[in-house]
Amino acid sequence: MSLRHFSSESVTEGHPDKVADQISDAVLDTFLSHDEGSRVACETLVTTGLVLVAGEITSHASFSIPDIVRETILAMGYTDAAYGIDGRTCAVLTSLDKQSPDIGMGVDSGGAGDQGMMFGYATDETESLLPLPAVLAHRLTRGLADLRRSGEISWLRPDGKSQVSVVYENDRPVKVSAVVVSAQHEPEVDLTTIRETLTERLILPSLESDLFDPDDARIHINPTGRFVTGGPHGDVGLTGRKVIVDTYGGKGRHGGGAFSGKDPTKVDRSAAYAARWVAKHVVAAGAARRCEIQIAYAIGVAEPVSLWVDTQGTGAVDDDRIAEAVRQVFDLRPTAIIEDLGLRSPIYGPSATYGHFGRQVEMTTRFGREVKLFPWEETSRLDDLRVALGLDG
Repeated sequence: MSLRHFSSESVTEGHPDKVADQISDAVLDTFLSHDEGSRVACETLVTTGLVLVAGEITSHASFSIPDIVRETILAMGYTDAAYGIDGRTCAVLTSLDKQSPDIGMGVDSGGAGDQGMMFGYATDETESLLPLPAVLAHRLTRGLADLRRSGEISWLRPDGKSQVSVVYENDRPVKVSAVVVSAQHEPEVDLTTIRETLTERLILPSLESDLFDPDDARIHINPTGRFVTGGPHGDVGLTGRKVIVDTYGGKGRHGGGAFSGKDPTKVDRSAAYAARWVAKHVVAAGAARRCEIQIAYAIGVAEPVSLWVDTQGTGAVDDDRIAEAVRQVFDLRPTAIIEDLGLRSPIYGPSATYGHFGRQVEMTTRFGREVKLFPWEETSRLDDLRVALGLDG
C-alpha cells in the first residue's frame, strides 16, 4: 500500500495578485465587448493606494482605464481606505502602447503570437475532472468570500487563502489530512471567535464528505494569530503570479505563461485552454483515468510544432493512438482554437478568480448573461473522439 500526501492552495478575490488579475481581465473584457478584434496584453501592479496598468492595447474601441480599475476594485470589496486601498480614492496610473507590429504580423497571418509550450490536465478523481485538493481549496475560498459578501460574517475583509492536503492510496484520494484557512479580519475580533466561526460556518459545510473527518484532520485557521493587514496594503500584487492556483493546484504541469489580461491570440492563454479541453475529452471518453497534454508553438507559425499525450500509465488506449485521434478531432491552430471555443467574447472576468477550469460561472455571451461552463470545459466532441479511438462500440 502506497500512501502519499498532496496539497493545493487557493486565494480569494481580495488577494493582491488576484486583484491585479481581475483588473487585467476587466480591461480585456471591456475592449472585447466593443471590438472583438482587440489585441490586449494588460499587466497590473497594485499596492497601497496605487494601481499601475501597463502593456499593449490595439483596438478600435477606447475607454477610461481608471474607471474600469475603480469599478473592479470596489466590486471585490475594497471600499474603505482603512483597508489600504479604496476604489474611489486610489491613484491609477497607466502606461499603454499599441501591439508591436512585428508580433502583429505573425498573428495577422494566423500564426501563434509567441513561442512556448502549454499544458492541459484532467483526472477522474472528481466530477469536474480536476484534482481533488484544488477543488476543495477553491471551495473554501469561494465559501469565505460568500460569507463576507452576504454579511453573514461581518468581520471578514476581502483577502484570504486556503490550502488542502489529501492522502492518496495507490493514486486514489482516500482522505483529507490537513486544512489551512487564513482569513483577513477586522482588528477587534478575537482569534477564538475567528477559529470557532470559520470551523462551523466554512470548513465543516464546505468539506463535508466521507473523505473528511474533522477529528482526524489537522485544521489551522489564521496560524499566525492575526491577519488584519492584507490585500495590496499587505503585499504588492502582480498579474499572472498565481498560475498554479489558476490551473491544477500543482498536480498538472505548467508551461510558465500566465492567462489574465491576454486576448486569445496569445497562445499562453488560448492554447492552455485548448489543452485542458483536449485532456478533459480524453478522460471523459474513458480512454484514460488521467491525461496530460502538451502543445508547443513557434511565433508566427499556425501549426503546433509538437503535441504530447501522457496518460501516466492509466490509459485504456495507447498514448500514441490517443495523440493521433486528437489530431483528427481537434484543430489546434490558434485561429481554429479561437473560433471553436468562441474566445473573442468578453468571458474572461470570471476566470480571474477560483481557477480557470472545472466550474460554471456567470458570463456575458451573445445571448446575454448566462450561467454556464467555460467553453473549454464543454465536452462537445466526445462522440467524435470516441469514434476516432475506436471506443464508440
